[in-house]
Amino acid sequence: MPDATTRSPFVDDAVAAYAAAHATAADPVQDQIRAATSARFADWSMMQIGDDQAVLLEVVTRAMGVSFAVEVGTFTGSSSLAIARGLAPGGRLLCCDISEEWTAVARQAWADAGVADRVELRIAPAIETLRSLPSDPAIDLAFLDADKTAYTDYYDELVPRLRAGGLLLVDNTLQQGRVADPTADDTNVVAIRAFNDKVLADDRVRSTLLPVGDGLTFVQKR
Repeated sequence: MPDATTRSPFVDDAVAAYAAAHATAADPVQDQIRAATSARFADWSMMQIGDDQAVLLEVVTRAMGVSFAVEVGTFTGSSSLAIARGLAPGGRLLCCDISEEWTAVARQAWADAGVADRVELRIAPAIETLRSLPSDPAIDLAFLDADKTAYTDYYDELVPRLRAGGLLLVDNTLQQGRVADPTADDTNVVAIRAFNDKVLADDRVRSTLLPVGDGLTFVQKR
């Protein structure tokens, strides 16, 4: 099984190791986040994205010239740091989370990386934060990695606010492969199956589900 920096169960171990060796490595601040998370929140550390996903998020953000991004589910900051680093000059990232304790690690990382001025963190139920945003389509990029049973609710608020051509990236959409197992019927799997079907049927978007990490869905607003 690949280690926690990649964590994908869908890739052969040798291939995963080779791919990791040929990708941009995590920098000291990302390493700092991972170490702090393991030390302070060991039982929750698997909630972090892998280093490969962090690089991907930064590359996509920079390539799109993102000026306004939204993240639902910040945890200790790996994904937000990647997005903030990739923003266009003057760009901003709105982060939604409910934990001051978890996001304290993220705040320190943003400061250490010199991107704190690009990030606004709102500690509140994410659905309330999203519903408070203007309804005009101004979001260039959104990243969703939060409570799985609420994915469809977050989707319903985010998609109308994406600009044409904007992207919504959604994590954990394969649930360790259990979405394809008809005997798996736990709450998260059932919720993610419903979410995946909803995205596929939505003619406002085009989408692809990649076996990266625990499944990463790219949703583009038409």
